[in-house]
Amino acid sequence: MAAAPVLSVDPRTGNPREQVAVEASSEEVDRAVRAAHAVRGTLADRAVRAAFLRTAADLLTEAGEHVIEAADAETALGPARLTGELARTAAQLRAFAEVVEEGAFLDIRIDHEDATRTPPWPDLRRYKVPLGVVAVYAASNFPLAFSVPGGDTASALAAGCPVVVKAHPDHPATAELCASVLRRAAARAGLPEDVLVLVHGFDAGLELIRHPLVTAAGFTGSVRGGRALYDAAAARPVPIPFHGELGSLNPVVVTEAAAAERGERIGAGLAGSMTLGLGQFCTKPGLVLAPAGESGDRLLKALTDAVGDTEAGVLLDHRMRDAFLSGVGERAGLPGVEAPVTPGARGDHTVAPGFLTVPAHLLAADGPHDTLLEECFGPVTVVARYTSDDEIDAVLSRLPGNLTATLHTATDGPDADAPALLAALTPLAGRVLVNGWPTGVAVAPAQHHGGPYPATTSTSTSVGATAIERWLRPLTYQSTPDALLPPELRESNPLNLPRSVDGRRA
Repeated sequence: MAAAPVLSVDPRTGNPREQVAVEASSEEVDRAVRAAHAVRGTLADRAVRAAFLRTAADLLTEAGEHVIEAADAETALGPARLTGELARTAAQLRAFAEVVEEGAFLDIRIDHEDATRTPPWPDLRRYKVPLGVVAVYAASNFPLAFSVPGGDTASALAAGCPVVVKAHPDHPATAELCASVLRRAAARAGLPEDVLVLVHGFDAGLELIRHPLVTAAGFTGSVRGGRALYDAAAARPVPIPFHGELGSLNPVVVTEAAAAERGERIGAGLAGSMTLGLGQFCTKPGLVLAPAGESGDRLLKALTDAVGDTEAGVLLDHRMRDAFLSGVGERAGLPGVEAPVTPGARGDHTVAPGFLTVPAHLLAADGPHDTLLEECFGPVTVVARYTSDDEIDAVLSRLPGNLTATLHTATDGPDADAPALLAALTPLAGRVLVNGWPTGVAVAPAQHHGGPYPATTSTSTSVGATAIERWLRPLTYQSTPDALLPPELRESNPLNLPRSVDGRRA
């Protein structure tokens, strides 16, 4: 049977643009993984890895015009948004080059032999080594920063792991272009091109997670798709770590004092955050707890005006458009739900943003309104109007895990509600914001982009320097002669790496 074609589709029309590739067969996935596995040793030199990552950033930037053109044709995200995403992607690659060179990610710890301990200590030397071939599943909503050249790929390569990427069907031409750039960068840095290999196809994604030489996986996408891969990773004869980002509601709580102080500004800020990228950010605020009464009304009026002035746009594909329209319709039809600005279809290909309101007490217990506590991907949010702190607590107690949680509190003076609300939000998310908006994830050493399930399937981050930890495992040498130790663990520290020796930083 002939392999299924992989088509690049224009989301602005729904029409195919071109055939990019064919879906990979089981044999082709096997060849891809084995090719990556065969060259894993070539990534051992940290200086070479750093040079590779910087070269990849440079070549992506040089190819920027073509990359942005390809990505816009397949995603309709627009040149301005994609220009920023390309810069972020290049910055991620360069940031991981710095992480590799600095060497702290190796977490070197040396405890010298000590016979006075009870029981006695032998000589112990610990560091972290790469796992092996990593499978990366590209995201739909970030064709660059969370796809072929994105953070999962950059951090895995930085760790010394070759990567096999499963392209996302929404932007296969962009995937092919970016993969060719990264493979060219590898060759320029003196590495085999197969340190990065690309495959296409749904079945290829399943074959990839099951392949015995794949040692870990990174995924950004839906709860349904991510959970299926997570279960497959756990069901293998040798289970592997699966670092999946699956879905997030990103709750926001606005205190009475904050709404009274600056309700109009909060409403306008919420509109900008929930419609950014047409609501296709994983950190979009999808549920907002705002006070009933006059201050909350002013917030809602500003939100109504700002969202009403936001233009309709094209979602990433027509499947997502259909899911958005279905999800909005289901939610808007619930008893007690109103739509001050009705989100929905505009023409055959675009959607208009909007928001829904509901009394908070309707979300406080199991019932038909439970769907309002689930992510709806696209430009819509739910504003739950509360009348008491008890209603806030009841709603928060029912929320699943999230990437972010946000508290808006008074800034001109004390806000008595703030400490308790911050404490209630903290267990719900991996990043807690105060008086800000969650869209926008800085690529910084202290960043954490993850959260309790279903936000992610592990406690790790997919953004920031510590994302490299996902692709490493600890290894300890005991009572090993210095000449047999890897250079990183030798007594003289020939590579001048940061380390802890006998409990003290050296």
